[in-house]
Amino acid sequence: MAFKKNILCIGAGYVGGPTMAMIAYKCPQHKITVVDINPERIAQWNSDNLPIFEPGLDEIVRAVRGKNLFFSTEVEKSINAADIIFVSVNTPTKTFGVGAGMAADLQYWEKTARQIVKCSDSPKIIVEKSTLPVKTALAMERILISNKSDFHFDVLSNPEFLAEGTAINDLENPDRVLIGSRLTESGLKARNELVDIYANWVPEDQIITSDIWSSELSKLVANAFLAQRISSINAISALCEQTDADITNVARAVGVDSRIGNKFLNASVGFGGSCFKKDILNLVYICRHYGLNEVADYWESVIKINHYQKERFVTNMLGAMFNSLAGKKIALLGFAFKADTGDTRESPAIYIAERLVEERAELIISDPKAIDNAKTDLKHLNNKIKYIEDPYAATDECHAIAIMTEWDLYRTLDYQKIYNSMIKPCFIFDGRNVIEHKRLFEIGFNVYPIGKPAMTHFEHS
Repeated sequence: MAFKKNILCIGAGYVGGPTMAMIAYKCPQHKITVVDINPERIAQWNSDNLPIFEPGLDEIVRAVRGKNLFFSTEVEKSINAADIIFVSVNTPTKTFGVGAGMAADLQYWEKTARQIVKCSDSPKIIVEKSTLPVKTALAMERILISNKSDFHFDVLSNPEFLAEGTAINDLENPDRVLIGSRLTESGLKARNELVDIYANWVPEDQIITSDIWSSELSKLVANAFLAQRISSINAISALCEQTDADITNVARAVGVDSRIGNKFLNASVGFGGSCFKKDILNLVYICRHYGLNEVADYWESVIKINHYQKERFVTNMLGAMFNSLAGKKIALLGFAFKADTGDTRESPAIYIAERLVEERAELIISDPKAIDNAKTDLKHLNNKIKYIEDPYAATDECHAIAIMTEWDLYRTLDYQKIYNSMIKPCFIFDGRNVIEHKRLFEIGFNVYPIGKPAMTHFEHS
């Protein structure tokens, strides 16, 4: 079959893999290739055991893999054959030099840009899919045009707005697709080519076009606003616990206000994931770069509240369990940063686990999808932690349970059976407010939710 376009994605991670699978599924007329320098990851994409867990992803990949969706390690060959190249490489926060701890580390992105220059012998459209700082496209343009003058590259910004756990639905039924370009004749033409691809399944009024700088900034701002809502409700959850208010009732009352809305108002142990913290710190760094220190302080406070919420969770555990966790067995139910994903990047459970080990607790970690990632995240502590997938085995003879991830599994466990196997008095700390607190209290647990009065069988001094 002769394909109309060859579309390439460099980077086979949480964004590149699912996004290209959906484009292939909706655009059988185009050939889609996903490349990565990690041969193990590509082998997984070509197997029945995909490298990431995402509901619905397996079915999409199986429907198109080998037909118009291909996974390969042949990066240079694929670059040369491509008409459109999506760049979806990792852009972590810098850990060294100027901007360490805040600015995006663009070394992988820059290497990719230089590789595109080296391997191209025809004009191409380059699409920024990774989350990048504002004005990154300008740097990419300079690299792309520095060594070649006989053909042209157009750089577009097409940020992803996926939520892990619902990524396939987000791709198939997006709130919006945002495409930014230079407002030149060439830039607008390239933008229209990408619009035409998404128009195969996305309604026209949900494809938003803009200048490239607004597109780049919109991704950072969207994540900052979402994280801000989480930190806001978490800050109020601390006040609720002190005043015997119920955060669920407060969130409901606030959320029905049409000016505010009810999304992202679920109090929890804190937000995680690959984007929120990284993007806010990037925004903070940009603001400081331009001398907007008050604006930077404002957004940095969102991160500080998130850290405070995690530390407060540990402090509450310590206070409830008679100010000592040493030698006590504690089971963390869940390690992924949210349900329906195996992703543990920036998961609050990482910090909680490290602090509990610091307090010399005996830690058991359980999760239906994230055990392997947990072992990697905590490899410096693996000799001090046990990993048990079965929640009943994980909680056996424990003093306490802490729910870290809102897996549906944890809503339906036989808690009477779990209670019978635990050391008394036993405690349950619900970091996601997902269980029936009154029922567990009646079973015999001492129950500590987020943003609600504790339910205990003894008086605190």
